[in-house]
Amino acid sequence: MAPRDRKTSRSKDFLLSSGTAAVPVKSRSAVPDTPPVLFAYGALPYQQSGGRRRWRECTVVLGAVAMVALFLTHALLPRASVLSEETRGQARADQNIIVAAGADADGFPWSNEMLQWQRTGFHFQPEKNYMNDPNAPMYYRGRYHFFYQYNPTGVVWGNITWGHAVSRDLVHWRHLPLAMVPDQWYDIHGVLTGSATILPNGTVIVLYTGKTDTSAQVQCLALPADPDDPLLVNWTKHPANPVILPPPGIGLQDFRDPTTAWFDRSDLTWRTLIGSKDNNGHAGIALMYKTKDFIRYELIPEVLHRVEGTGMWECVDFYPVGGSNNSSEEALYVLKASMDDERHDYYALGRYNAATNTWTPLDPELDVGIGLRYDWGKFFAATSFYDPVKRRRVMWAYVGETDSLSANVAKGWASVQTIPRTVVLDEKTRTNLLQWPVEEIEALRFNSADFGVITIHTGSIIPLRLRQATQLDIEASFRLDASAIAIINEADINYNCSTSGGASTMGALGPFGLLIHATGNGGSEQLAVYFYVSRGLDGALRTHFCHDELLSSRANDVMKRVVGSTVPVLDGEALSVRVLVDHSIVESFAMGGRLTATSRVYPMEAVHMAAGVYLFNNATGSSITVEKLVVHEMASASYNQTFVADDDS
Repeated sequence: MAPRDRKTSRSKDFLLSSGTAAVPVKSRSAVPDTPPVLFAYGALPYQQSGGRRRWRECTVVLGAVAMVALFLTHALLPRASVLSEETRGQARADQNIIVAAGADADGFPWSNEMLQWQRTGFHFQPEKNYMNDPNAPMYYRGRYHFFYQYNPTGVVWGNITWGHAVSRDLVHWRHLPLAMVPDQWYDIHGVLTGSATILPNGTVIVLYTGKTDTSAQVQCLALPADPDDPLLVNWTKHPANPVILPPPGIGLQDFRDPTTAWFDRSDLTWRTLIGSKDNNGHAGIALMYKTKDFIRYELIPEVLHRVEGTGMWECVDFYPVGGSNNSSEEALYVLKASMDDERHDYYALGRYNAATNTWTPLDPELDVGIGLRYDWGKFFAATSFYDPVKRRRVMWAYVGETDSLSANVAKGWASVQTIPRTVVLDEKTRTNLLQWPVEEIEALRFNSADFGVITIHTGSIIPLRLRQATQLDIEASFRLDASAIAIINEADINYNCSTSGGASTMGALGPFGLLIHATGNGGSEQLAVYFYVSRGLDGALRTHFCHDELLSSRANDVMKRVVGSTVPVLDGEALSVRVLVDHSIVESFAMGGRLTATSRVYPMEAVHMAAGVYLFNNATGSSITVEKLVVHEMASASYNQTFVADDDS
């Protein structure tokens, strides 16, 4: 079969409809007639720079969402840079992106209303200032603890301390006083990323990277000042710090982020991994240390694993998956690293031999840094912990801003955390992980609406009748027309989310999916969350899942890309996705979590009641059946509660 050329054009035959109505359904925790989420904000103080305002008010006309949307082609707006879905090394560091996005002297003139709308309702974030890496999550004496990299004095990286919050349910968080601040010579330039280990006797051990007075990276030990305090408010840095120094041959600034330790029965020691790099071959490496007391450590000869050309590995994670009592299959081990060069989190599945200190990937072509990612969008520095109560692994990552520094200064905060996700091995494929939002967030659902079965004809858009489109949990399943698939014989081998041009690129079997934060009545903003199915030279179908951010904002100081990759689909499976919409962050979980993608979105028009959600089908050769579409409104979680020392909540 010869490859065919795809045609790129705008959809012409829109479905003129008054909108698809839903059948209300009552969720387990739904409250009938619960009012919609309210949006009431106070004024933000503007920032001065050189005697001028850093941003200016602009007028935004807000109204009801029109029932028919014009699906604009991306040619109407200048193209932003894109990332390859399969090629390393094309991403820029976050800092470079921010600088480029905000290159104009004053940036985009965001209004107070726009900036306040960007703050999330049910994702974790502090009240103000800069946040990045999640640190040392744990469950201790009835509470989940979450620490995070935090700058208490500004909206950019610097003065890094450990913020701290606790929760009973991973949804509602109580912010506590700062856990650790940079106040010793060995961490005076930053209390950097670390992890928690809970010993069998209940002792809590925290290992973290300190940035010394000479900017070297060393590993340090901290313990709770009062182990009987379930809130773990106060922490003591051990007098033996630093407990691990960079070994010979390792750069003084290339040695960071110790993992949670695990016990090795072969020699009765605890082991931890630290990320680094070998300049010989620009290889990323994971170094393993062992200890019996967490004060004295021995570097195990030979690195656990290395991958040439991947650069510095940071925020390494290592844990088993599969191989439970209910499975006859062997356990596999996940080795994950955050790539400092390109700012993405990669993982690989492999086999671990403790006796020889080796980890071998199942597929060398999908090794760490060159194959699978945790998430194909904006997502970095993930860490995980084992929840002993629900016997599950839970993971977070931080999601940085993709607008300008001047906008962050104006709103007074930067970065959010992902929704905590469970992580398991996909037992159907055994080649990938499954990530899924923790079940606790379903308690925030209300006013759930079931739209039933819907057919989307080629070139059509269908608006959904919703009370609001800012905080949602969407469950959708799509299926292509089987007869249309059968008659498509031409190969379409070159499709790639990032280089495709996005949701306006029309193929026989895609794109189709959802438009999020979309304006109606000829508006020009939308985030397209979509599938695209192509046929290879061997006749097999390949399914792509993508986020098209190119029309997500009319602002010129926002980074907008198309991100995504291919996702495994087994025989008979519908194409399913769950989308969490929370103001300026959108997280998608395709095919039960085999692939995830996260986007930051900064509309200037599609805010509050001017935003809508639409179904669309830009495939030229097949109608699409929506087999399931349930949309739940999401309440806001409670955050930023004032800490009271004797409060036992």
